[in-house]
Amino acid sequence: MTKFIVVAGGVMSGVGKGVTTAALGTILKQRGYKTTLIKIDPYINYDAGTLRPTEHGEVWVTDDGGEIDQDLGTYERFMDQDMPKKNNMTTGQVYKTVIDRERRGEYLGQTVQFIPHIPDEINRRIKDASKDHDIAIVEIGGVVGDYENIPFLFAVKALERELGKENVAYILVTYLPIPGHIEEMKTKPTQQAIKLLSEEGIFPDFIICRAKRPLDEVRKKKIETYANIKSDHVISEPDIDTVYQIPLDLEKERLGEKVLTHLNLKSRKKPDWASWKKLVENIRSPKKKVKIAIVGKYVDIGDYALADSYVSINHALFHAGASLNCGVEITWIDSKSFEKDRSRVKDLGRYDGILVPGGFGGSGVEGKILAIEHARKSNIPYLGLCYGLQLATIEYARNVCGMKDAHTTEISKDTPHPVIDILPSQVELMKNKDYGGTMRLGAYAALLKPGSQVEKLYRETGRLDEDKARIDALAKQRMDHFRLGKLEKGRNAVLERHRHRFEVNPRFISQVEKQGLVFSGYHVREDGTKLMEYIELPTHPYFVGTQAHPEFKSRLGNPSPLFYGFVKAAMRER
Repeated sequence: MTKFIVVAGGVMSGVGKGVTTAALGTILKQRGYKTTLIKIDPYINYDAGTLRPTEHGEVWVTDDGGEIDQDLGTYERFMDQDMPKKNNMTTGQVYKTVIDRERRGEYLGQTVQFIPHIPDEINRRIKDASKDHDIAIVEIGGVVGDYENIPFLFAVKALERELGKENVAYILVTYLPIPGHIEEMKTKPTQQAIKLLSEEGIFPDFIICRAKRPLDEVRKKKIETYANIKSDHVISEPDIDTVYQIPLDLEKERLGEKVLTHLNLKSRKKPDWASWKKLVENIRSPKKKVKIAIVGKYVDIGDYALADSYVSINHALFHAGASLNCGVEITWIDSKSFEKDRSRVKDLGRYDGILVPGGFGGSGVEGKILAIEHARKSNIPYLGLCYGLQLATIEYARNVCGMKDAHTTEISKDTPHPVIDILPSQVELMKNKDYGGTMRLGAYAALLKPGSQVEKLYRETGRLDEDKARIDALAKQRMDHFRLGKLEKGRNAVLERHRHRFEVNPRFISQVEKQGLVFSGYHVREDGTKLMEYIELPTHPYFVGTQAHPEFKSRLGNPSPLFYGFVKAAMRER
């Protein structure tokens, strides 16, 4: 029987439930348990695909094509295991499934009501996602007291009744503020969170206390008394310099051991944190450092900068740096600033590498193209992701191939040189405004050009063997056939995740290649159409772009090959 751990939040959102959930999952995996993590998002959106990054953070993409909450990215990075899209559910998905079922007459004339049909569907999804696992950790988004959380809290309470209290544990992750005018840690918000959770019939078995500073004994005793739980079940989790320290800190608090004991389980093996500790040490005290500029558009909202818009890119850079014992200092630059003052692009000369991430629309595009031109001409290592590949191709077509008006039809429908164009299969979808879940999504196979820089990087980092095994397994099971496309014998293929509608236009490939830009990898569709996946400039220290989002498959200790090569080049060229 699968055991369940439910993680809820108190006081405020963004307190660190996702990282705490991921850290606990990693600890239980280290102790020999097959563990999976499930995220519940109470919003009515069907998925995160139509949400702006500044609205809800980065949109995470799974191998099987899910556009979901960024917390699943945190889970995968910590656990070093792929999660399917069914490990994320939203209110929208739950209600749509129930209503669709009612429309098909599957309830056989019953009156369909909130109770029992909505909680039943929630628990069906939880059980499906946790199938074949020893332990499932279910994180409920938002905070207790939110109206939209009520169905999910009711559902997990029903799950506890069905499975027995000994098979379910509740963890409340809360925040203890320290107001500047009194400099005292306050427990009252946490007490209110405990009270609100108890109103749903749930009493926390563990309370994890997030704060700027460690929890002292006075505050710990207050919470212990108010929550009526064991003192050693109140866990301190103060702010730290890298989130990858959290599993190590929670191990010092013996959280994994305590949770297993609560669930009547024992560790199956002794955890080995040696390599993890070494990588964390490399992040904290690296031998070298490089400065990387991320030139994008989703960097601000009101008076605040939003690093969450590109959180996976940040972590992929940290992973590469940790493996190379190199610190990565990231600066986010709004590309629109270059459009206002073209001379400011020269400021990029102070950085050791320039990265242009994915994005949509025309805002800031010319600024990004200016940054790419500067990287190419100044021999500064460059990495382009998705839109970053498309704009690099446009820049090269304009400034090297003589196609002065080259552009993407996403922005300029009448350009005489549509170097980037939409797939015909996407045109009808756009006419019907069918935006949700219709892009080229999920993991696609790409064939790599022998001897190319990209192929060498995948080989050096061991990803060629990893992906070959995965592709062989999928092909054998006849799964994801359309994403594998046509594979060629003797050609190395890799899997990376995608999220886009526009592609390099096949009409212009030969013209661009004649001028020196190499298309070093491509996906072959079943109809024989080749979709360009990688570009590189052999004469440049490091000028690489990919149509994919390799940041989604980067892990601590197993960095993305392209990020690894990028940081390595930045170290070499700084």
